[in-house]
Amino acid sequence: MNVQLRSPKEIMKLSRLGCFHQSKLSFLRSFLEEFKDWKYSRDLFELDKDGYGKAIYSFSKNKKVYSLICFANELHEEERSDRVIATKWDAAFVLHDGVPSKKDIDRLYENVPKQEVGRLSYKELTLSRANKSVRLFNEVVKSLSEGKQPDKKLLSKVGYLYRTTAVYGSGKFGLADRFRIQNRPELKGPFRLEMMLVYFVRQFTFDQINHIAQNKNKNNFVKLDEKIAKSLGIGNSTGLGMAPFIVNHPTLLNNWVQSRENILKKIREIEIVKEEKFKIFYDCLRKSIINVENWNTDSEFQKSKIKELLEDLHKTINYLDTLDKKQKYIFNVIYKWIESEVCEECLEYLVSMFMEPFDEIVKEFKKKMSADEDKHFTIPSYRTIIQLRDILENHYSEIIKLDFSKKENNHNFWFISKNKEEPRLGSRFKVNGSELEQPLAIARDIKKLYERVIVTKNSQTIAEFLIENDDLRHVIRRAFIIEKFPYSEILDNTIGKKLIPIDMLRFKLSFFGAVKFDPRSDRWLRICMFQGAPLPNQLENFDDKWVYDSLN
Repeated sequence: MNVQLRSPKEIMKLSRLGCFHQSKLSFLRSFLEEFKDWKYSRDLFELDKDGYGKAIYSFSKNKKVYSLICFANELHEEERSDRVIATKWDAAFVLHDGVPSKKDIDRLYENVPKQEVGRLSYKELTLSRANKSVRLFNEVVKSLSEGKQPDKKLLSKVGYLYRTTAVYGSGKFGLADRFRIQNRPELKGPFRLEMMLVYFVRQFTFDQINHIAQNKNKNNFVKLDEKIAKSLGIGNSTGLGMAPFIVNHPTLLNNWVQSRENILKKIREIEIVKEEKFKIFYDCLRKSIINVENWNTDSEFQKSKIKELLEDLHKTINYLDTLDKKQKYIFNVIYKWIESEVCEECLEYLVSMFMEPFDEIVKEFKKKMSADEDKHFTIPSYRTIIQLRDILENHYSEIIKLDFSKKENNHNFWFISKNKEEPRLGSRFKVNGSELEQPLAIARDIKKLYERVIVTKNSQTIAEFLIENDDLRHVIRRAFIIEKFPYSEILDNTIGKKLIPIDMLRFKLSFFGAVKFDPRSDRWLRICMFQGAPLPNQLENFDDKWVYDSLN
């Protein structure tokens, strides 16, 4: 049987992308698989009784070492902020390439806590900072210092002790440029270094909280139970700064989505699914419902999605219980049922869940998630206008129907905030500054290109067309990219009035491996990463279905 890939016109809508969930393809899960046989070490731990000071953690293998250097500082309540423009944090972190010397540590002590204001070197790979979830952190310290484990219900509600507010890499602030490390086999997957940093930070939070609790009451103190620690992750606050990434990296976007779609196709084409494989899928699904039930948010938008998801997951389990497990192409049968019977949130949740039994299929595509973007950005100037028009009509058929003279289609504009130095979204008809608009309105520009193309001679070359239309060079390039990479474009209007920006954030974060998306508005959200993940001392032999474990 040959199953067709799902159409980009169906999948690449923001409302659908905003329903994606973590999967075996997610970067934090593939990071743990890659580094599970590396030696973990806590090389330095010099904190005072209040938990302030420095610590170093490392992974090493075959003389290669990656070291996280942590600087924990006192932070007064009036200085506390999760905003990217904050200047002080509870802790700051840098991932160092190799073993840092005393000179390196002294240099980093002066620069890392300053973050953007500091200056780093090619020896440093990623940079981050984080703040405590203060109320929970203090509650856990109090419990441990009194000789008892913290309240599981309280921990489950939040899910983390610290949350990061940014993780930087690839040349920012003097960090090593990507070309220096891109050929290292252990870093072939996307965002491996960022995942490593966050994983180390998670362990630091446990060590710091145990240290503070011990110093409060040396006689009665108990360490945080490993099972409880394992159920905690690292939080993250993410705003619109992440949104332009998926517009500006089309071939990377394609490789992420196309890998996922190809895996789904291959699973649906399996004629005979072994009983144990189906059981893995079914067991993961049932276990995962506890996590969905513990997904807390104050967002009415997200509450509604969670409620519908839970209802449809129970509906799916009831359906699976009546299913003949021995029938051929069972995952195709299930997919065709869920396609018509459950909401988009549940549909994409189950697509992720389909992958769990099929390591051998997923493994092939983990290697295809990166992209050498430079070689795909050359415009084929010898091609003709008729060929360009065909591409636009075939791939952007709904986009070219949009009328951008209507206010609702031209409602927003993207700009870089001078104060916050981050991408922001403004209403074109309420906020000044649209003349500083960033080139992120791809749908509008595609429509503009199409309007010019249809009044141009079919035989004219792209080179000739560009002489008079150089302002549209960026979308001509994108059109020829989508011809080769069908999932490279968001086929939606990113400046329309109906835009829900967090759909863009959630899509990207699902590939990171984030869970429990908690929108704080339509423009920023909080997430949790590595919740349920093995601790460093458990990496040699761990169940890769850890993501479905919970405190209950």
